[in-house]
Amino acid sequence: MTRLRLAAAILILALVSLVIAYVQRPPDPWTEDELNLIQSLALYTLPPLGGDPTNPVADSTQAAILGHTIFFDTRFSATAGVACSTCHQPALNFTDGRVVSLAIGQAKRNAPSIIGTAYSPWLYWDGRKDSLWSQALAPLEDPDEHGGDRLQFAHIVYADPDYRKTYEMLFGPMPNLANRQRFPIGARAAPQPNSLWLAMDEADRVAVNAVFANLGRAIAAYERLLLPGFSRFDQYALALREGYDPNYTRLEKRGLDLFINQANCTQCHNGPLFTNNAFHNTGLLSRPGHLPDTGRIGAIDSLQSDPFNCLGQYAADTRQQADPVNPQQRCAELIFMGTGKTLVGAFRTPSLRNLAKTQPYGHAGQFENLKSVLQHYNNAPDAMIGHNEAKPLNLWPWELNALEAFLLSLQAPPEVAPRWMNPPAG
Repeated sequence: MTRLRLAAAILILALVSLVIAYVQRPPDPWTEDELNLIQSLALYTLPPLGGDPTNPVADSTQAAILGHTIFFDTRFSATAGVACSTCHQPALNFTDGRVVSLAIGQAKRNAPSIIGTAYSPWLYWDGRKDSLWSQALAPLEDPDEHGGDRLQFAHIVYADPDYRKTYEMLFGPMPNLANRQRFPIGARAAPQPNSLWLAMDEADRVAVNAVFANLGRAIAAYERLLLPGFSRFDQYALALREGYDPNYTRLEKRGLDLFINQANCTQCHNGPLFTNNAFHNTGLLSRPGHLPDTGRIGAIDSLQSDPFNCLGQYAADTRQQADPVNPQQRCAELIFMGTGKTLVGAFRTPSLRNLAKTQPYGHAGQFENLKSVLQHYNNAPDAMIGHNEAKPLNLWPWELNALEAFLLSLQAPPEVAPRWMNPPAG
């Protein structure tokens, strides 16, 4: 009996050794198609960030300085205690570590990282904004986030000599906000316009909206500087291209093999930012006690009616200068965006770069760690609403571990000068 037990133990150890050897084995030499796919994921294939025809100061250093200052300034909130950096903390890869963000109130969704989002045609989990600058405006007036109003923020800039000087250098003279009868404190345009706002002259409301839009443009100029850095995976891809062997573990190679082959992750997570910037229903659960989130389909009306979208009057002048013959050509994403029922419960594909320090994951912070994310896609449960596009991966636990090792190899410090990662000096 003892011999049988010993033989069984030896057999079990042998099987475990075989499993470990299988998991850790590097893939056979990559095929040409696999090599091409790996190269397409490498950061050095990311094209330079193109200009934004709706933001004439998109690449202005002075605008970035202004936006950087506003990003960390808590005066731009109803309580003077909330800044953009409250929910997008540099130390946490510009997230906040919470299930859903907490500012003046509790937000409805998890705060995603803003590193590299300047490349996306859609912003927010549901894509309800179509430019970086228009997205920067929404939290400022959201009652659960900054909770302020656009006239309040215009008054801050007007009254602060440094802010006003930089603003007018970039955008021209501000309206005479010293006249409090024309520009009353407490006039609110959103979420619903109040009586003070409605009583203002239409031309004055337009002037305030223009100032507000320009503040968003300055914040966007800063956020455009927040780009991902060169990771261990990128070093491996470069080594494959150049023909040398880098320090990339067998487990990471195995995870990469699964990522581009059996798990078919590149169907949605493709390109050097590991996102197709599209919207997919992958069966994500809602937060306990909350109704299912309708996702993209619930954002379309607000996006189309947004006065700060690509077709709105506050983007029109710059766009027409860029293409006077056919100004709508610059707004193709907005004009031709999908609106079908497949978007029920769909959310924008997030980038997989810089996942370390950004947990919990998912639009509602449903997943505590990467293991739980991978387990969700391994099972691919039925969607609460709509149809789950994902199919079960049916991977073994050790294969999920390899996938996780690969995903963590995408971590790297942002390619950002240190001055932009901290509040402005002084």
